[in-house]
Amino acid sequence: MRGSASRGRSVLSATLRSFAERTTHGVTVRRRLPAPFGSGTFLVSTEGGLKYLWRSLDAVDPLLVRLASDVVKTGDVVWDVGANLGLFSFCAASRAGRAGTVVALEPDPWLVRLLRRSARGRAAGARVDVVPIAVSDRVGISRFHIARRSRATSHIEGFGTDQAGGTREVHSVPTTTLDRLLDDFPAPDVVKIDVEGAEALVLAGARHLLGSARPTVICEVFEPSADAVAATLAAADYVVFDADRFPGAEPAPRPTLATLALPRERVPTAGPGSGRPTRTAPPGAVPGQANPLAAEARE
Repeated sequence: MRGSASRGRSVLSATLRSFAERTTHGVTVRRRLPAPFGSGTFLVSTEGGLKYLWRSLDAVDPLLVRLASDVVKTGDVVWDVGANLGLFSFCAASRAGRAGTVVALEPDPWLVRLLRRSARGRAAGARVDVVPIAVSDRVGISRFHIARRSRATSHIEGFGTDQAGGTREVHSVPTTTLDRLLDDFPAPDVVKIDVEGAEALVLAGARHLLGSARPTVICEVFEPSADAVAATLAAADYVVFDADRFPGAEPAPRPTLATLALPRERVPTAGPGSGRPTRTAPPGAVPGQANPLAAEARE
């Protein structure tokens, strides 16, 4: 009896949630960034999840907000692969300041329009360039599935999870690689990847970038792609951590859903001030100047 009642409540809760999601699709609200990121605002919608309307933005994705605060530094170039509504993009822009740059990569045309509205007229922080494209291991065209539930779970065909709740519509979208983007944008100091299971493809198309620009990588890694992601990062001499336990934790045996990957030369060592990624400049670098690897990475 108790089991039946519990299952009934679960079904009712899921039904009510689905109804709320469907009836509020397209509703947008301007909200202030979490407190550590100043007074900037951006547009949110239930298309990115119901939580964006009723939760404090600090609580929408606490780990992502903390990583934006801990990892992004003044003057950084940040690439946000799978920008969704832009929570990480705009928090990173606040941290990077006017000397920095944020490149928000998003294939969903509805989210691209919302991101561009949020990026226009910002009074402070780094410039946010919104690029309407999917990132993969090749330059070409892919089929992109818009999730029936939250657009945050939309995905390239062949990937995705049951959180999508099915497909609302399918778009043909251009794809590129992170290596190819080095031809058009400054090399990144930080790369965040959230692509609903296609992260192995993204990193497979970033081997030159990983070897030359050496960015910090924040990546959501699903179990089916963990071995391929681990192999690509190991080949580039990166060390993987569970971001939920960083700083202070030992390297993780393999990538997790919340992965933080650091070039081996920047892994924190024990001692005063340890626990945050260090920025080891290459020989000949001048302190205070822009990332000297940017030009090399674009060659």
